[in-house]
This record gives sequence, C-alpha cells and structure tokens, in this order.
Amino acid sequence: MFILGYCVLLLSVSASSTNLIQSRSNSSESVVDVGYDQYQGVFDTNTNVTNFWGIRYAAPPTGELRFRAPQPPANVDGVQSADTKPLECIQGLATDSEDCLFLNYIIGNASMYPGSDLLQEANNEVIAVLIQYRLGLFGFLAGNDVKENGDLNAGLLDQHFALRWVNTHISNFGGDPEKVTIWGESAGAGSVIQHIVAQDGQTSPPLFRGAITSSTYLPSQYPFNDSVPEGIYMEVLSQTNCSSASDTLACLRASDVGTLSTANTNIQAGAFFGTFVFSPVIDGNFITQRPTVALKEGKINGNAYLAVTNTNEGVILVNATGVVMNTSIYAGELFPKFGAAQDAEVAQQYAGLGPTLDQIIAVMGDSILKCPSYYILNAFHQRNFTIPPAIHGLDVPYYYPTIKEPAELAILAMTFPNKTFSAAFSQSFLSFVVSLDPNDKIGPSDDITPPWTVYSIEQTEMVFNKTVDNQTDIQTIMTDPAFLERCRFWESVGELTGQ
Repeated sequence: MFILGYCVLLLSVSASSTNLIQSRSNSSESVVDVGYDQYQGVFDTNTNVTNFWGIRYAAPPTGELRFRAPQPPANVDGVQSADTKPLECIQGLATDSEDCLFLNYIIGNASMYPGSDLLQEANNEVIAVLIQYRLGLFGFLAGNDVKENGDLNAGLLDQHFALRWVNTHISNFGGDPEKVTIWGESAGAGSVIQHIVAQDGQTSPPLFRGAITSSTYLPSQYPFNDSVPEGIYMEVLSQTNCSSASDTLACLRASDVGTLSTANTNIQAGAFFGTFVFSPVIDGNFITQRPTVALKEGKINGNAYLAVTNTNEGVILVNATGVVMNTSIYAGELFPKFGAAQDAEVAQQYAGLGPTLDQIIAVMGDSILKCPSYYILNAFHQRNFTIPPAIHGLDVPYYYPTIKEPAELAILAMTFPNKTFSAAFSQSFLSFVVSLDPNDKIGPSDDITPPWTVYSIEQTEMVFNKTVDNQTDIQTIMTDPAFLERCRFWESVGELTGQ
C-alpha cells in the first residue's frame, strides 16, 4: 500500500500439500487447535478458499502491557468461529482498536487485501498469513523512559512474536515452517528490512528463508535515546498532560486510548510532508545497528531476496502544490542532521535530473524507497524486480487483482489490465515464494517473462512495462549506473540520515 503505516504484513508460507484448500472444504475438517484455543475456519465457495479470520496470537497490549513486548494469549475453552475480521490497530480511524494483535489466514483475508487472489495465482501452493501489529506511538514510542520501563520497537516485536507463532503452529494449517517467505509493501517492506537485520542476523530458529520487499521503506532510524526520538517522546507527554508526572510512562499507560490516539494523529500531522514520525529505532537488543551497516557487514537473516520497486516512488510523498524549495534546502528538511556540505552535495548529485521538483521527487524516492532495495540486494546477491513507469503503490493491484479500493485510494486501480502481463508479474513473484526461484514457474507454461538472472556483478534487473500502444514490454536491463552512484552517496551519509 502507498499509505505508509498500514497494519498488515504478509507472510506467504509454502503449503506441504497442494490440495490444502480442497481438503479443508468440509467445515468439520477446518477446526485447528493451536494449544490455547481452537478455531473454526470458514470455507468460501466463491474463491474455493478456507479463511481463518481473527486468530489471536498475543494478549491484548493494553493496561500494563501497553508499550511492552507482546505476551502469550490466555487459554480459551471451546471452539471459536474465525469468521469475523478483527478490528485493526489504531492509526486514526474510529473503528481502530488497541486490542488488535491478530492473524488472518488465507487458507484468510485481512482488511481490504483479498489474500485469496494470491492462492489462486499460486495454484493453491501457498498459505497467506497477514499480521496485524501496533502502529504509531502505540508500537514505536521510543526514548530512555521506554527503554527502562517498557520495550522499544513494540510493533516489530509484535511481528517477531507472530513469526515465532507461525514457526510453531503453521503445520497445523498444512504449511511448512521451513518454507516461510516474509513480504511487505511500503511500511511493511520497511518491517521486512528490520527482520532481515534483526538480532545481528542470528535469529534462532530461522523464521523465514525468503524475503520480498515492495517499495522498500527505510526512514531515518536513530538510536532510542537520540535527541530526535527523545523530542518526540516529550511532545507525546505534552499532548497527554503527562509532562509533570513523576513516572511519565506510567502516566501514558494510564491515559485514555482516545487521548493517545489524538496525540498520535496530531504529532504525525505536524511531520515534514512525506515522512512519518513514529518509526523503528536502534534499541541495542533486537536492532543493534543501523540497517545499512548491518547489510554491508552481511548480518542478515534469510537465504534469498526479491526486490520490487516502482520508477517514480517519490511522487506522492512530495508536496507539489506548495512552494517548491530548492533541492539543497529540501535535503536539509528531509534529513535534519545534514549540514551545509551535505545539502550542497545532494543538490550537485541531482542537478542533472530536470526541474527542481523532479530533483526533489528523486531525492525522496532514491534515499528512502529505492536505494534501500539495492543495499539489500548487495547483501543477498539475489534478484531484483522493477515496474516502471509507476508511482508508489501502483503495483498493489497486480498482487491483488480483485482488490476493491476505497475512493480515496483510487490509485490502486489497475492501470494496465492485461492478463498476460498480470500473469507474468504474479508468476515471478509467487514462484519465488514457492521455490526461491522466479524461473521455476508454478503456472502456465506460456509465461512471457524472460529468464531471471541472479543480481550479482552484472547488476541486471527485470523491467515490467508496456509500450505506447499498450503491448507488454518485459525485459532485463542493466541497472542505471548513475542511479547506483546516487545510492552510494546515500549510503555514505547513512550516519547522518539515520539509515
């Protein structure tokens, strides 16, 4: 999704049986025991898919558990009907809930993402698991007080807890815990980066073998006690009347959820356009160093990686309606730890990319959404996947062809409704999930995609495009050397950008 901060992270888990969906079509066979609870799935005759909605994977993170790591859920007697989508984690909507740590399965579906599309495109060779996790200040409040009396990066810990849940329980749903691929889009892709570098790349047991990012999102990620997260913490206290409390975190735990939600919304609304206030931090435990450093040192979880980027990632994250500042000023606003020398260097790096607005869009797109994919590729030496010309989020309907977007998300309408093109796109993506090799097709033999090559010294990538007369145009190209040079610049200033 192009809205950074959406609350599902998709994991595709290769099923141990290609007849999984058919074998679960009988309602009496769709009860799954996860130890502390039993869930009754619901078979959808329209999609031939069994859905398990609202499987609780952790206790409600409320009261004393607010701002703490997730805890195991309580035991529940009897069989629960998994037929209702849970409330989503708080991100400013009236229907959001703090009690939101649930999984949705497609053997399931979550929110507006029709996960059954993925199963059908993969010939039912995958199970889709969508994770809800804490967002905003509920999931990413940082500062020394949180370190001492709570848990930093609670939203990431939710995801990690859910991954461990999958490792333990997915076999009950017909899945193989050794064939997990984690996938996220935009903010979800940013989460994938965190799990790739989590625990210095030594997560035990291994929780996934493959990783996919769509529009990788890597914002500034400061140490937990840096002046930036500490300043955000002080602003949260100010907006919740907790500034004078002797125990400020205890005050926040006792605060009304509506008060916290309002503060969350207000603080985000005041952020520099296109950036997001509440992001992961270096906590010294789960995330021990900046992601770019960990990637360069090869401290990574997982065996293979597939990257998806759109050509014009930065367009919707730059305010083009206001007064357009010059490129060097924009760089300083985007990365406040820059000095005059770095601001000037950015302007020099992007001087040849057209008018000022185009330069600024490229700065946003390269630094936060495109270059991070290539950092990961260099760490894995694996495959890359690109879809130009497109803006951030325009690839979503090609994963979910039946997605029904709200009016405000009309961007999700498919811009090139060509079945051959869509099949080529989804087959490459889902073949990677099943076998870690997009050349090992699971669908029709008439796929038009050229052979994929490992992204290594040749630095080739697959471009999914269309011609001016609406014909498919899928081909491999060399990565633009000028773009890679700009990425090297961004990597060199990572200590200042916080990446």
